[in-house]
Amino acid sequence: MAISLLLTNVAFDTRDARAAEAPQPTIAFVPLDDRPVTYQLPVILGTIAGQPIVTPPRASIGNYLRAGDPDAIARWLRGPQTQGVAALVASTDMIAYGGLVASRIPGIGTGEAYVRLRDLARLKSERSIPYVGVFGTIMRLAPTGVPRLGGATNYYAAGATVDEIQAYANLPDPPQTAEDRGKAMRLRERIGVATLDAYLATRTRNRDVDAWALQLAAEGGFDRIVIGQDDAGPTGLHLKDVAVLKRDARRDGLGDRASIEPGADELGMVMLARAFARNVGWSPTVALAYSRPDGGAVNDQLEYVPIETTISQIVRACGATRVETDADIALYVRVAGTSASDERAFEDRIADDVARGRSVAVADLTFLEGKPGDEQRALTQALIDRGLAGKIDAFASWNTDANTIGTALPEAIAVGAGRRAKRYDARAHAQFMLDRYIDDYAFHQFVRPTINEVLRARDIDTTLLLPEIAREAASRNRNALWPYALDLLAKIYPQYRNSGLTITLPWDRTFEAKIDVRLAPAPVPTPTASATPTP
Repeated sequence: MAISLLLTNVAFDTRDARAAEAPQPTIAFVPLDDRPVTYQLPVILGTIAGQPIVTPPRASIGNYLRAGDPDAIARWLRGPQTQGVAALVASTDMIAYGGLVASRIPGIGTGEAYVRLRDLARLKSERSIPYVGVFGTIMRLAPTGVPRLGGATNYYAAGATVDEIQAYANLPDPPQTAEDRGKAMRLRERIGVATLDAYLATRTRNRDVDAWALQLAAEGGFDRIVIGQDDAGPTGLHLKDVAVLKRDARRDGLGDRASIEPGADELGMVMLARAFARNVGWSPTVALAYSRPDGGAVNDQLEYVPIETTISQIVRACGATRVETDADIALYVRVAGTSASDERAFEDRIADDVARGRSVAVADLTFLEGKPGDEQRALTQALIDRGLAGKIDAFASWNTDANTIGTALPEAIAVGAGRRAKRYDARAHAQFMLDRYIDDYAFHQFVRPTINEVLRARDIDTTLLLPEIAREAASRNRNALWPYALDLLAKIYPQYRNSGLTITLPWDRTFEAKIDVRLAPAPVPTPTASATPTP
């Protein structure tokens, strides 16, 4: 059944007295780390859905190269703030190691990680939590890419070593040709035996810990588990890890309660979307439309399966079902290389669904190929020009295709869950959407490339900035992005005004921006009395 009339531009808050009387289901959430996509956006989704998200103390989550504090998070999980939650969604990487970056380095032993995950699994029965969903990652092929300076001065793998490790890990396993074997030997020599062994041991540890998480799910500690393959293409060391974990999931009889699929950063939102829908007794249906007939065959170079497979897996992980017609959500996916005629037809279909009052989610994947430019900007500009940008329910357009789909679809599900429970927060929805347009469009298309160009002209590595340079980059970003943000607000959501926009770089690098969008109702213009005409 299609969703009824879109409410985004109708009212500032659609919650009514009946919804206010019903208790809001609260969800405890342990994020992957503190980046906007993994921490800020999931919390806003809860506000949109009318299902408040509670998170561990900010200091316990860590920041970039500073790992989170799993022990502090464990204490918080057993504290009063999580008493009586309707669901718990948690990152096994944060619980076991202290976050995604921390999961890529040696240090935490397998046994210590086991104990932490076992304690997490006990919470379901100890606290009578109705639903516990967890998400983990299979270690990506490259360690975290940073220069050997500042907080990474003593990093086990930094600078050129990271690239060499990635080249080694990208080879077929085992090498298939004499050329591959020769390349592997040369790379081992350049990397160094100790460093390469540390990397390989870390991969093994992580795979074993992921397998342990699957076993805990089989024993009933977790209701649902998703393990995402972080940044890895069709060949490399990760394929054996994926195969082993899929085998273990089958062996443990997990069936639909577990999935191994591409992705990492989006998994918190994906698992929360499932909880939102579950908490309102909704099983969403999704219809998929590509911008070109063969769109599903496109393969992101950082993922090991075509996007059709990735999207289908994300739909299932969200607790939704693919259908051909009469879907709750129409998911529009734009890929690079779409012809002009197909592009017009694609945009027209979006406009038609919006006019019919259907819930529309738009995922633009054209960033997967090439540098920022006209093709990557065209759809967003068309949505704005046609008055659709503020009427669709979801939009995303950055990083891997799993990241993008795994942002857009959970947002549409949060909106749908909120409307069904009559707790939908239209202002939070507008704030989330505007954040995506400012970040995915203005920041990545216009501002970030310019900042990177300025810094790289001074031989500054933008993956890790020393404090003084980080402050300079943050200032440049804020000054450049601010007018774009206000312009997008005026064009997309004229019914709102800015009530406290802030723009920062959350980590000491230029890869992502953090935009805190705060909106208030725009003042209604007062009609002016017309002058009395003189005879």
